[in-house]
Amino acid sequence: MFFLIFPLFAHFGAEGILLEYEDMFPYDGNLQVLKSPNAYSPSYIKDLMDLARKHQFEIIPLVQTFGHMEFVLKHKAFSHLREMKTFPNSLNPHKEESLELVKSMIDQIMAIHDDIKWIHIGSDEVYYLGEGEESKKLIEQGQTNIDSLFLSHVKAVASYIIATYSSVKPIIWDDMLRNISFDKLQGSTLGQLVEPMIWEYNADFDVHKMLCQIQKYQGAGFSQIWFASAFKGATGAAQCLTSISYHLANHLQWLNVAQTLPRNSIHLQGIAVTGWQRYDHFSVLCELLPVGIPSLAVCLQTLRHGVFSEKEEKYVKQSLGCKSLRINFPSIEDAGNFPGSAVLDYVTQVITCLQESVDKLLQENIYIKGWFSKYHRKKKYVHPGIIQNFEGEVRGVCSHWETAVNNLQKAMERIYFPDTVEEWMEEYVNPALMRLQNFVQDMDETLASMTIK
Repeated sequence: MFFLIFPLFAHFGAEGILLEYEDMFPYDGNLQVLKSPNAYSPSYIKDLMDLARKHQFEIIPLVQTFGHMEFVLKHKAFSHLREMKTFPNSLNPHKEESLELVKSMIDQIMAIHDDIKWIHIGSDEVYYLGEGEESKKLIEQGQTNIDSLFLSHVKAVASYIIATYSSVKPIIWDDMLRNISFDKLQGSTLGQLVEPMIWEYNADFDVHKMLCQIQKYQGAGFSQIWFASAFKGATGAAQCLTSISYHLANHLQWLNVAQTLPRNSIHLQGIAVTGWQRYDHFSVLCELLPVGIPSLAVCLQTLRHGVFSEKEEKYVKQSLGCKSLRINFPSIEDAGNFPGSAVLDYVTQVITCLQESVDKLLQENIYIKGWFSKYHRKKKYVHPGIIQNFEGEVRGVCSHWETAVNNLQKAMERIYFPDTVEEWMEEYVNPALMRLQNFVQDMDETLASMTIK
């Protein structure tokens, strides 16, 4: 998929790729347990890097080193390194083995990405930090606090990278820094080690508040910052269709921030236009990448030109082959002909109409409600004349959706691994389709055994 979409990203103005591998990285040795059965091979990643260079992309790998460590800490071999025994989210910062684990992960990432300028070390949403037994004991004794625990671990990780890979600068998410006092942040000297990536995905976030936060970072010693927006994956853990207007508004707000920065302000390195696939390792899949590509195109063009006017809209539609571009939610006419567009087409059809179609048929049809209810289906009992009033429609609707779902599955299988296709279908398609199929089965069995009583 990378080899199809990198040219598209470049066409719309992207200049780099922030790539969080998680369990898709080919970890080996004592870390081999971390990798998914579908993990990329080292040769595949090298080919990806070559393709990135061809399009003059910067590749920035992202490896979690503190929070969002579920893909590591879920394994028995590393579960003893959890901050809290019952939750695999966050790493215990007190154990020496925790830092050694992080160093090993970084070393393996760097062994393949040997010519990068930045590495993102995550460090966002370090849930339950300070709630582990060791942390609580030290906090109660007045030897530390949550802010100090965070700063100490991140500094240790960043210092290791700078000492070992002198040409590489660490990036971190900024959310754990936001509530740390100015004096403490300044005194930590973290600004000499990392570049914060300030993330905000809401459509109407407070620009003034954001500028104040940036001013705080500048005063605390950070000389370089990044912004992070979202083109998909930020409006609901189980969201299936992408609202372009929401993400467009988010980017227009970020442009307001960038344009309002004082000239002598902190240096803005760039903006990561994120597209999350899951909220965390254990959550369901949200919008598939092909579904979000029109939104990505809109957002990239907005950043490139500073506006999204009729000119930019025309360029996006022509580039994607879309007849129309609805910025609230896509319609079935919007799919276009870009790589993965068939997935967008069928996902839009299924998500927009399948559930509604099944509900309308099975819950509103007066003959089904009155003469073939759940009780009738259970007892295989129906008036032979009444069933003629809905049998043809039910079979037609079922055939239509079986064909559409089959087409969607085939389109997804051309892009995704089988387990991803299975998961998405189980979550978003099969419940409604199986209701319809079960109804047809009940109808067939009733017809086959029907007697008039």
